[in-house]
Amino acid sequence: MTDAKSRPAEGAATARRSRLARGAGATAAVLVLATAGVGAWFYQRLDHNITTFSADGIATSRPPAAPTVSGGGRAVNVLLLGSDTREDGNSSLGGGDEGVGHSDTAILLHVYADHKHAVGVSIPRDTLVTIPACRLPDGRWTTTKTNQMFNSAFTIGEYKQGNPACTQNTVEAMTGLRVDHTIVVDFKGFAAMTDAVHGVDVCVPNDVDSFGIHLTKGRQTLQGQQALDYVRARHGFGDGSDIGRMKRQQAFLSSLIRKVQGEGFNPTTIFPLADAATKSLTVDPELGSAMKLADFAQSLQDIKLGDIKFVTVPWRYQGERVALVQPDANTLWNLLRQDRTLDGQTTAGQTGAPGSPSSSTSSTASPSTGSPSAATSAPAALDVPITVHNAAKSPGLAGKVGSTLRAKGYTDITVGPNTTPRRTTLIEYGPGRQTAAEQLAQLYPGAELQPEASADGLVLTLGQDRAPADTADPTDGTGATPGSTALPSSIPTGISENTRPADSDLCSDLSFG
Repeated sequence: MTDAKSRPAEGAATARRSRLARGAGATAAVLVLATAGVGAWFYQRLDHNITTFSADGIATSRPPAAPTVSGGGRAVNVLLLGSDTREDGNSSLGGGDEGVGHSDTAILLHVYADHKHAVGVSIPRDTLVTIPACRLPDGRWTTTKTNQMFNSAFTIGEYKQGNPACTQNTVEAMTGLRVDHTIVVDFKGFAAMTDAVHGVDVCVPNDVDSFGIHLTKGRQTLQGQQALDYVRARHGFGDGSDIGRMKRQQAFLSSLIRKVQGEGFNPTTIFPLADAATKSLTVDPELGSAMKLADFAQSLQDIKLGDIKFVTVPWRYQGERVALVQPDANTLWNLLRQDRTLDGQTTAGQTGAPGSPSSSTSSTASPSTGSPSAATSAPAALDVPITVHNAAKSPGLAGKVGSTLRAKGYTDITVGPNTTPRRTTLIEYGPGRQTAAEQLAQLYPGAELQPEASADGLVLTLGQDRAPADTADPTDGTGATPGSTALPSSIPTGISENTRPADSDLCSDLSFG
């Protein structure tokens, strides 16, 4: 379904960057709606509030969806974005000029297969990443760009409302996780939600009197503009970093969920909250009606505050930007792909190597490291002839990948000659081989698919996007790369030092620097 309010693709000149950072409202919207227990009958009244973005910009080659586990559930990944668009009445809250929408707040919410536990992963806006091909307003697609700031994905195409599909593609390429849903909320939606619950308890780590923001140190209740300032502002708090701001966002969201859960089903609170949230949501087509959003939210309402954790992806400064700390970041993605908690357990409290009898889920490997799992491919696909070419200018790459594929169950592998260098990986398929090609592409997120009438089976041409990971030690000494099914024996410090339980004290660990 495409909602009547679906936003057209429209270009705009790049706006002057705001001196403050952007909102965290998307996370509040989905987590509050998920835990509020609002009846579906009420959501039907909200159908016209919701805006959808087009699915045309979502990549065709994507990581596989999480498998269904015993009991019928499966893990779900939701990308939550806060938009700073000044359109539709947002300029009075955010200041600055109208123009291209940005998203400086991004949280990947992983809901475990039991739908009773969740972890929200904050991704710093300045993180240097590879942005894959993204769709422009005229239908053309960009080329892959490396060493880009994460938040720039949202600006590609200069859509006034932003480009959530491009950010979704970037997250999938970075993590090897399939994003099931993407939800964006704007300034006025966030402010309205805090008004609807009559304010949220927060802890201000220090007196703030800068850039028009005036807050006093200590515990207090904020709503509307002040609440928005609290989660948006960098300057005046701690060292003024994006990292410190994310800590406050995580604490704020925890407090908001605590308040809604504590009040229970109170129509005078829940109805205005749901109305405020849905009026400012932009969602993927799969959530493009109030009923669909209600069904999704109700599937999450058993998640208790104590079973939610927030974690900032392991990071370090690289000049003025942020780089991911490896292998810790890859360990985090690996844990989530295997539906394991941050300490390596299943949600049932079991430990043990993934794939062992104690594991509650099937592991799915991201092949960006050359370590695909045969479990992701149907038996028939394992017998299709595959010719592997090296177009990455990396000596021995085709042979190494061929050996890895054989070890994982593929039976007919031919290592072909090196070919003309190319940046991205290509999978060509002969007549009747499209399904097999799609299954192989699940192992290589971001690979291009292309029919080739003269091909007998599949032709895998490895681009430069595969060279660094595919030629590395498959486990980096820890079993922590995205494609590995092994887990480290202890929690990496990059994860443990950046984790915040949702039921933490309001004033705990609020500033960086």
